[in-house]
Amino acid sequence: MPKAKLNPILQGLSGSVYGITFRRMHGKQVIIKKPDMSGVTWSESQAGHRQRFRQAVAYARTALADPQVRAKYERAAAKKGKRPFDLAVSDFFHGKNLLQKT
Repeated sequence: MPKAKLNPILQGLSGSVYGITFRRMHGKQVIIKKPDMSGVTWSESQAGHRQRFRQAVAYARTALADPQVRAKYERAAAKKGKRPFDLAVSDFFHGKNLLQKT
């Protein structure tokens, strides 16, 4: 694989542009062809987990839309050094629901 020294502006680039994906992996900037997942056939357990993850994201968005719950997640996330959204997704998977407790 060829190696190139990137301009400092491009080193922080991530995402996809015209079928090319920029990402950081193991501390290095990587440029790859955009993955094509259209032909993937998910197993039953994979499809179930993907559905559960959609539910977790919906929970996190709903939870963070409530200012009281958002404040709780922001405090908890600051203590753990995480992002509030990630913590809310994790709480969904661990059965913690702050929306019902408020």
